[in-house]
Amino acid sequence: MLQKFQNHINSNLPFLIGKKLLLATSGGIDSMVLLQLCHLLKLDIRVAHCNFQLRGNESDEDEKFVKYQCEMMDVLLFVNRFDTKKFAEQQKLSIQVVARNLRYEWFNTLLINNDYDYILTAHHLDDSLETFLINFTRGSGLDGLTGIPQQNANIVRPLLAFSRNEIEAFAKENNIQWREDSSNASDTYLRNKLRHNVIPVLKELNPSLLDSFENTISNLQQAKSLGNDASQMVYKQVVSEEDTIKIDIAKVLKFQNHKAYLYQWLSNYGFTDWNAVYDLIKAQSGKQVFSETHILLKDRNHLILFPKQNENERMSFSVKKEQKEVKFPLKMAFCNVADISVQTTNTIFVDEEKLHFPLEIKRWHEGDFFYPIGMNGKKKLSKFFKDEKYSLLDKANTWLLCSDNQIVWVIGKRQDERFKVTETTTQILKINYTP
Repeated sequence: MLQKFQNHINSNLPFLIGKKLLLATSGGIDSMVLLQLCHLLKLDIRVAHCNFQLRGNESDEDEKFVKYQCEMMDVLLFVNRFDTKKFAEQQKLSIQVVARNLRYEWFNTLLINNDYDYILTAHHLDDSLETFLINFTRGSGLDGLTGIPQQNANIVRPLLAFSRNEIEAFAKENNIQWREDSSNASDTYLRNKLRHNVIPVLKELNPSLLDSFENTISNLQQAKSLGNDASQMVYKQVVSEEDTIKIDIAKVLKFQNHKAYLYQWLSNYGFTDWNAVYDLIKAQSGKQVFSETHILLKDRNHLILFPKQNENERMSFSVKKEQKEVKFPLKMAFCNVADISVQTTNTIFVDEEKLHFPLEIKRWHEGDFFYPIGMNGKKKLSKFFKDEKYSLLDKANTWLLCSDNQIVWVIGKRQDERFKVTETTTQILKINYTP
């Protein structure tokens, strides 16, 4: 297996040679074999071990075992203990999901802080088969049926070309020690049920199951590649990327498999309720679907994708009297002038004596109103937006320039009548906004 592993690295993963590698090591047979193989090939390795404190003394013994093995090999070791149950309760997520999130967040922190290059995990061919079957039973597209990827960004899985039987044989032949996780014997989790009860039957029906599975994965990956190529070609025809991602509904509906294209384009933005996404095409304008990070909006003839506002975008920003320019959150310039020149939506002139500094740049809120220049009386911003046919995206991107909570300017749109220059004005302030 050592020679096969070396050939696999040289042929398929040569970028690992000479790089700083962080091995995720639990103490189980898979990770201990990977550690030994990398050590024998003299790869530049160090080890990271997570103690999730889920199995009492057994978890602590795993930690001690990994420490001892790393000392024997003279390999640098990082250990982190997590109160996993507490995190799961706080975040209202399953133990498995929380453990995975904690593990990879810590691994990435180690990479960044120590300038390491890649994380290596010990997933193997049987793990990939189990993942395939899990996704198959739950209902999945091609992404879920192409197994575990050999590389995902800075995470590399160099044992995916090897079966569990090969790993066990190498461990026994080379007297490699490992720790057994007692939870692996339980059928509480779906993965264990498949491992203990389903896959043995499949292997009995087809002794070459893993070879057949590798061929299937290869075929599915090629089909996925064809789908990606088609998706990119259609994307260029129906999607525009100016300020936001806009999907032309009429154009995308010309394709019979438009749902597949929407999934391909939007899956990376965290959407999970795909029926809601697909139904958005025929929904009323203004309907939205949310992911944790993004909003997909139906706006007349388009689906518009944009990120949710973060906390910084909801903050207000002050402008002092002596300040000549603002660079964030908008680019604006302030200067005193003697006369009024051409006023546009992006340039206004105000009576400086009517202003109370510091001014404030902020987002609009429901109930806000102003006195649109050239009109008699006040108008709610919500009514102004409706009259101007603003989309929800337009509203979300609107900023206000205010003085003592009074709107001076709906920036880039309309000035307020109360602050305009009159015949009695002695100090004129020119304010310019650069989109």
